[in-house]
Amino acid sequence: MTATSTPAAPRPERAELAPGLEISRIVTGLWQVADQERGGAPLDREAASSDMLAYAAAGFDTFDMADHYGSAELIAGRMLARAAAGEGGLARRPLVFTKWCPTPGPMTADVVRAGVRRSLDRLGVSRVDLLQFHWWSFEHPSYLDAVKGLADLREEGLIGQIGVTNFDTAHLRVLVRHGLPVVSNQVSFSVLDRRAAGEMSAFCLENDVRLMAYGTLAGGLLSERWLGSPEPAADDISDWSKMKYRRFVDAVGGWAVLQTVLRALDGVARRHGVSIANVATRYVLEHQAVAGVIVGARLTEREHRADNLRNFAFALDGQDRADIASALAATTPVPGDCGDEYRRPPFLTASGDLSHHLEAMPRAWEATPVEGRPERLRVDTGSIWEPLCGYSRAVRVRDRVLVSGTTATNGAGEIVCRGDPAGQTVFILDKIAASLAACGATLADVVRTRVYVKDASQWEPVARAHGRYFGDIRPANTMIEIANLIGDYEVEIEAEAVVD
Repeated sequence: MTATSTPAAPRPERAELAPGLEISRIVTGLWQVADQERGGAPLDREAASSDMLAYAAAGFDTFDMADHYGSAELIAGRMLARAAAGEGGLARRPLVFTKWCPTPGPMTADVVRAGVRRSLDRLGVSRVDLLQFHWWSFEHPSYLDAVKGLADLREEGLIGQIGVTNFDTAHLRVLVRHGLPVVSNQVSFSVLDRRAAGEMSAFCLENDVRLMAYGTLAGGLLSERWLGSPEPAADDISDWSKMKYRRFVDAVGGWAVLQTVLRALDGVARRHGVSIANVATRYVLEHQAVAGVIVGARLTEREHRADNLRNFAFALDGQDRADIASALAATTPVPGDCGDEYRRPPFLTASGDLSHHLEAMPRAWEATPVEGRPERLRVDTGSIWEPLCGYSRAVRVRDRVLVSGTTATNGAGEIVCRGDPAGQTVFILDKIAASLAACGATLADVVRTRVYVKDASQWEPVARAHGRYFGDIRPANTMIEIANLIGDYEVEIEAEAVVD
């Protein structure tokens, strides 16, 4: 009689996010802690940390949270303390990733340290494994100072690795080409939202940056629960996660289109004996740029560990991908680049339109009246050269705003993205947008730009970056090769605007 062996149960796949940082490819996300605590009562810390230990024991030992996810950091800190005391019988120390999401403003070394220190204290650790940075408005250029400060704390040993969250490709490029050690970008990525599969993935693969994908299950809407279900009324969607991803469903074509996608996923799931959620997750996991997928957990309420394990029991084949692609042909692509949903319409967030929130953000600079010239305002950025050379960053006279020739120079006087014309163009246009904002104008008011490039052969990356900002505005434009720009710059840009 021949003995037969029982196939080993699947274990979570692991990936190297950065040298020395190996993670579970299914990362347990704690965003929903904030939703669970909406009523004001915090979760029971012992019970919630017990759930985290159970996830870690099942191999899902990597956790993602943020400084504003309710008491998530405190719960994680309790879990880490219990794990260190030997509870859970864990084979390896759990990994904790958190985010720092400051209000834009001056990012001094003390400000950065205080933000990181708060998370370290709540987690009860001397070093956080991955600190992910979110920035609301790139018109405020201090994000570069913030990441430089994080890099200093990494050298000091308070941070293991640095990631960002919801950065678009252009601004991820600024950080990477400025030499900052960013290893990951956490972005929305699902069968419904495939923005990350394009330019973002190409840049990440080229520059050794990995993607951490969230929203992969669209807040649970990509599951059997909603297959064949009639469209729910707004009042039937109560938790923040579903409120957010219902907006994504509307953006890609509505409830009927979602049903088309769900039917295709269900067909694939039945062939493999798995769930719709497994197929949706596997679709993203198999993308080359993706290191891990963040699957949310509602601690103390329900768990999906067994279903999560099935993500590693199968792989998509050619027929599966063809069926999914056929269904996705009915969808409208989500507009823009990764992270745009937080910064411009359509605002695909739990709370909807964030324009009021963004308008309340501190400006990088303010305009001041010119003495004796009540019709004139000017903007100074604090550069030593403005008073020395006798010029302003921008001047407004009645309805006209003129922005001086602007280079990729940060507040510390450094050249940003040295040798990279596209990165410099992005940083310059953000500075121009900030100068206009100080004068009560926006990029939409711009009627002319003049672009000076040092090397005419680099015109295309500069022009494409210009097009990302002005593609719908279409101001008059001139591009000129200037062989001897003052300073080691690739690009200089000036702009004129008329405020209607």
